[in-house]
Amino acid sequence: MYQNRAMASIVKILRVVAEPNRLRILLLLKDEELSVAELQEILVLGQSTISTHLSQLKQAGLVEDRRTGKNNLYRLASLSGSAGGPLDDILIEAEKEIAEAAQDKAELLRVLRKRQDKMRAFFDSVAGRLGKDYVPGQSWKSVAEALLRLMPPMTIADLGAGDGTFALLLAQGAKRVIAVDTSARMIEVGREFAERNSIRNVEFRLGDMEEVPIAEAEVDLVFFSQSLHHALHPERALKEAHRILGPGGRVVVLDLLKHRFEEARELYADEWLGFSEAEVEAMLEKAGFTSIQTSVVYKDPEAPQFQTLLGIATKMDGVNSST
Repeated sequence: MYQNRAMASIVKILRVVAEPNRLRILLLLKDEELSVAELQEILVLGQSTISTHLSQLKQAGLVEDRRTGKNNLYRLASLSGSAGGPLDDILIEAEKEIAEAAQDKAELLRVLRKRQDKMRAFFDSVAGRLGKDYVPGQSWKSVAEALLRLMPPMTIADLGAGDGTFALLLAQGAKRVIAVDTSARMIEVGREFAERNSIRNVEFRLGDMEEVPIAEAEVDLVFFSQSLHHALHPERALKEAHRILGPGGRVVVLDLLKHRFEEARELYADEWLGFSEAEVEAMLEKAGFTSIQTSVVYKDPEAPQFQTLLGIATKMDGVNSST
């Protein structure tokens, strides 16, 4: 349980909060209990740095902690009397003046969403078992196809479609699929495969995902399947997705989580080394999307252990993206 602490003097408060990062920590702990690891993720500071700041804040009576499992959770101390006023005033002014405060708040919301996603551990355990032991007829492909066939008939755009493999998979349950890619050869391969297999509801179009050859509000769903990191200006591609979606339409981004494998630029012609969840959320919001959700859904066990980021968002009725 939390322990009652003596009220910090005004002088001690001012001395401790003079450091900007300690102010950022206090702003975060004002409304939420957070662990060292969560603070580290939000502030992008080293564990030892976070722990040192927390120790100083704790000694000054400004934060308190409690043990839960293997972690300590920290929160703003329950200050009363004359010391509460000055600290409250300091935090109000700090929120206005500290440049990182708004971004910290956005990162805090993302961390809290991840914490609340208790089912993620369950799905991860299922994923770990699937494929570990041989079960006749059990595969991710069969699961994916079953789910695709449960989707309502829609017009779907696959932007950065490559040879169209994903578009052809989507076609099984779609009303129509429009596959767009900048490579004429990729488009040719996709068309040939579709014709050989008598798949009639996939249309291949040559074009750039930043200037999509699709009319406004023509589609119900847009996919970027490991393609957004190839765009010169990914924010423009997302604005194009917003433009071609009808009211209530959704966009799905499957891409790499931000990494440091520089060789990917040469090996895979990657323009960007993945994106952080915060970056994807910000780009989707700027493009005009709402109901934005992001999560890391897979980690490759093989080096360099790329991680897959999923982002989903919705186009509100009657909203057009800005140019």
